[in-house]
Amino acid sequence: MVSLTAVAGIAVIALGLVLTPGPNMIYLVSRTLTQGRRAGLISLCGVATGFVVYVIAATAGLTAVFALVPAVYTALKLAGAAYLLWLAWQALRPGGRAAFAPRELPADPPRRLYTMGLLTSLLNPKIAILYVSLLPQFVDPGRGSVALQSLLLGLTQITIAITVNGLIAMGAGTIAGFLAERPLWQRAQRWLMGSVLAGMAVHLGLDRSRAAATAVP
Repeated sequence: MVSLTAVAGIAVIALGLVLTPGPNMIYLVSRTLTQGRRAGLISLCGVATGFVVYVIAATAGLTAVFALVPAVYTALKLAGAAYLLWLAWQALRPGGRAAFAPRELPADPPRRLYTMGLLTSLLNPKIAILYVSLLPQFVDPGRGSVALQSLLLGLTQITIAITVNGLIAMGAGTIAGFLAERPLWQRAQRWLMGSVLAGMAVHLGLDRSRAAATAVP
């Protein structure tokens, strides 16, 4: 069974990623502000479906790959750490993009809203990196089924992402107005999330404890 430490670790990363402006957040906020909360929630359903696709892929395929080629695990782990550092820089750098200053979008019917949410999620590099190179390192073959652990960790990420994105979509208008009048709050949010992501990147990049464990058949 997956450890509580692993669940907590993936939860921290998932929270840091979902609170860092990226394709999913920017799309959901833009859609909500231009077409209303219902459109934002329909789009969120598409985004959530994309998460489920990644969970299924991670559960079905990553176990065999890492068991056969442990070096792939190490390479992806370092790539994931590097990507977290890049996200931290995007949050901290001068002139970083704010999610609540979104682009205008034309009104779309429900089916297109769902489809666009799904595609935004599937093509989101943050989610791809999370499932390909970050989630597997919290899996310990010594604690039982790798597939089951991957599934539980994936469901943890989905729960956090849907909850936070749903709250953001429902309150997009209020949050946008609040932050527009308080630029210091925007800056504090960016620095907090950037620092969390940078800290996790350094920790994951330096931690070698699970690399050997993943190689165990």
